[in-house]
Amino acid sequence: MATGTLRALLCSCSIIFLLKLNAISCQQFSISLQQPSDCAAESYFDISSLSCVKCGPNQVNSKSGLACECQTGFRVLVSNGASITCQQCPEAGQGVTQDGYGCIRCPGSVGVNGKCQCPEGSVLVERDGNGNPLNAARCEPCSATEPAFSAPDMTGKRCVRCEDSFINSSQSCVCGTSNVLAGGMCFPPNSLPTSVASNVIFGQLTLSLPSAWFSRFMYSSAAACLLFSNRTACQSLGNMCVMNMHSSSTINNDACGLYNTIYRATAAQGSSQDISYWRTNLPWLYYGEQLGLASRILQNEPLPVGFSFKGAQKNTNIELRAAVYSVRGEFMRWESVSGGNLQLCPDTLTSQQSAFTFGTAYKQSCVLSVSELLTGYPEPVFYDVFLVIQKAQDDKRLLAVPLLNVNQQFNGQFTNQGSNMNNWYLTRRLMLVDTLSGRENSLSSSPRAIRVASNIKIGFQLVPNTQKGQVYPPLMTVVYSDILVTNPSTQTVTVSFSLEYTMDQVEARIKTDIALGVLGGVAVVHSLLKTASWKRRIASPLIDLQTIMKFLVFYAGDLANVFFIITVGTGLYWLIFFKAQLFVSVLLPLPAQEERFVVYVGCAFALKTVQFLHKLFVQLSVDIFFIDWERPRGKSSKHVEGSGEAKSQASPVSIWRTYFVANEWNEIQTIRKINPTFQVIAVLFFLEVVGFSNLALRDPLSNLRRSPEAYTPSYSLVLRYGVASAMWLCIGLMQMIFFTVFHERFVEDKIRQFVDLCSISNVSVLLLSHRCFGYYIHGRSVHGHADTNMDEMNTNLKREAENLCGQRGLLPNSDTQTFQVSITNRLRVQYDRIIEPINRRNGPSRLVDASANPCEQSTKAYHTMNRFLGSVIDHAHREMDYIVKDKLLFERLIGMEFIEPLDKSIFYNDDSHSFADVLFYGNEAVLLIFDTLFFCVVDLGSQNFILAAVLTYIQQLVFRLIRNGMGRRNLASKTLVDKRFLI
Repeated sequence: MATGTLRALLCSCSIIFLLKLNAISCQQFSISLQQPSDCAAESYFDISSLSCVKCGPNQVNSKSGLACECQTGFRVLVSNGASITCQQCPEAGQGVTQDGYGCIRCPGSVGVNGKCQCPEGSVLVERDGNGNPLNAARCEPCSATEPAFSAPDMTGKRCVRCEDSFINSSQSCVCGTSNVLAGGMCFPPNSLPTSVASNVIFGQLTLSLPSAWFSRFMYSSAAACLLFSNRTACQSLGNMCVMNMHSSSTINNDACGLYNTIYRATAAQGSSQDISYWRTNLPWLYYGEQLGLASRILQNEPLPVGFSFKGAQKNTNIELRAAVYSVRGEFMRWESVSGGNLQLCPDTLTSQQSAFTFGTAYKQSCVLSVSELLTGYPEPVFYDVFLVIQKAQDDKRLLAVPLLNVNQQFNGQFTNQGSNMNNWYLTRRLMLVDTLSGRENSLSSSPRAIRVASNIKIGFQLVPNTQKGQVYPPLMTVVYSDILVTNPSTQTVTVSFSLEYTMDQVEARIKTDIALGVLGGVAVVHSLLKTASWKRRIASPLIDLQTIMKFLVFYAGDLANVFFIITVGTGLYWLIFFKAQLFVSVLLPLPAQEERFVVYVGCAFALKTVQFLHKLFVQLSVDIFFIDWERPRGKSSKHVEGSGEAKSQASPVSIWRTYFVANEWNEIQTIRKINPTFQVIAVLFFLEVVGFSNLALRDPLSNLRRSPEAYTPSYSLVLRYGVASAMWLCIGLMQMIFFTVFHERFVEDKIRQFVDLCSISNVSVLLLSHRCFGYYIHGRSVHGHADTNMDEMNTNLKREAENLCGQRGLLPNSDTQTFQVSITNRLRVQYDRIIEPINRRNGPSRLVDASANPCEQSTKAYHTMNRFLGSVIDHAHREMDYIVKDKLLFERLIGMEFIEPLDKSIFYNDDSHSFADVLFYGNEAVLLIFDTLFFCVVDLGSQNFILAAVLTYIQQLVFRLIRNGMGRRNLASKTLVDKRFLI
């Protein structure tokens, strides 16, 4: 009993322990988020516990917020490195020593910091020469006169030689009342205007702010630069001019005005590096002040080196170096501009270095927070950018890269915002972010406004007609954004960095216009010929509104072909010559220059759509009739009601052969020489899977596969159209060749099979695509009958194979079964008269005879038309007779008949089976071009080949359904075959 109780107790304790252990193992450890700025004045931020900890008695947190220090008037009594103990100085008039560990009597007053203060020109001494603390501090004056020329240093602890400007101006360390004291320097009077314009202008905000930085350092920098040739001061003054956007006016006392004053005053000092715009001791900021200098600088002389995309002399590296200066004018370093030093957007080093591959259209853009800019850029940094030119292995030259500051103003006008190069003022030196000049009250205050280089673009222009890859000097264009700081945590700014490559497109545009004019003229002539042919085929000599509309439709199709040829040729030209060139001789059009090309593509698509819809309408309204040559083979008796007698009559002819031929015609209406599904899948496979789409990128690479880490530039619309159209056309043409050469010859040819079917079925087909023009398929059986059993059918086919019967042609001893027919107006009138009751039935209800039976009308019209057309073919009507002849070669080429059928109709031998023109099969060129343009237009609009392929497939499916459905209805209406039998 006791053992069981003990065992139960042990089990209970084990379960409780395991539950506790499981709870501990699943516990989530979390702490509250605290920052040094969250700590109160009496607390500090403990970097170990990451929390605010209360300081000891008589202590406050330090400036860093990471430790405690004694309050004012208290000294450090004990310090063990981790904590301190503070004690108040016991006597009045005592101050805390400079090291904070003792108290000492002050010779004068005690400062607000609780330490002794000395008058100006004296230093505080708290220890003797051996380092022993004194009982009372002393104020030792510095000797400001010769020979010492000493003054207290910045800490006030020791006497040092005073600044040279004091000695040169007053022969002492005291700036006399007649001199000017500015920026810690002493200047003689009347050297520069004593009143300077210390405002910084934010042109986009129409705001002029007094700058604390300008107020403190502008005059001193300008005076030191002019009087003492202080290079650092000259650089500092130049930086202030850059912060004011290189803007100048008639006012001579702003930053750029003072720079220009000094520039003119120091003309006798000569120039640096033999560059006339670069004055000795001054920074190089301007390329002169005259209009028209920009074109001479940018397009006067090409670079001495050329660029090449391929081969042993491949040269695509753009090497830039920048001389970097601090805002105070100090030279910091030479810096290679190959990474992100001029790119504000964060990115991988590989991607940023891709910007400096010649021919790669690089663009990087992002949105930055104003608060991040304020934190990351407390002071601006200035860059003088140079292009490194490698003439020989050890001979490197630096070519200054001119700067186009779009924000620059001259007399209040933005001079660099236009496209006219002759109005530009080129400059040097740029900065990325300026959060300093917009500080009004003090240098430690928050800026009211900041300025950010929101768009930096480096542009290269190709020398016209060059074959060695020569380019003009690059131009760096900078656009600054002025931002009024209101809520930095929510404010953002969009910045971008890009490289652009251009060439003169005037010659290409002229050639395109010439081609468009010439081919457009040819299209007009061709459209006129087609209109004349159409007029002849409808037997109408009058030029009316319908004729004009028909001409416009024909011209739309021909002009669409012209635009298509020009755009495909243009796309392939840029694709081949840009991607395959060795030395750079052509560069891609810019996106803005591609707009005209896109308009041409849009025109081609719109006009081709008009032509396609017109073709579709013509096919859906063609007149067609099946002529059944079958005749009764015997007689049958039929019982006549009421008379009780059996009446003998001809045996009926089966209609199933006609239905069968009609169904076969219905099936071949939408067959094509290509497989649309395979076409879409194949094009998508080569573009997206194989990687041909990469050929459309704006870079000189011809690789189909790209590394995932590599930078991917934007697509060129011209190249994208060229690749897509070439791929679609190539696969389509290969399908057509395969279909024509192999499939039709060795698998099946549905067009010729239909002609054979007509012969076996003893049914001919008359197609009238125009009022007096169409096609005739002679299907009259050489055996006389086709409505027979299997044995007789096989016997007939065997006799025909062994040439034991006549040939299938319309004429004796001829195999020609297909013809183009040009009928007389008389024949057409009789045709319309027979079919009129049926057309009236489909017309307005007021014209319909309500007493007539529709079935009887259709049957009667069918038999009448069958007998009439059969008799015409058999030459039974002399007034509607016909002749058979061959078409002239020129007639075939221009698609027009020279002889008008006045008395007799004309049957033209047609071994090419051109009756397929009323089917999709005979209009493959129109369909292929329409599909190509549809695919390309969707892709140009969406930049997505997959979406373009899907929509193209849907478009093909929709139009195929429309053609099948409406073609089936037209077939039933015109052939008088009940549509219920058209499967």
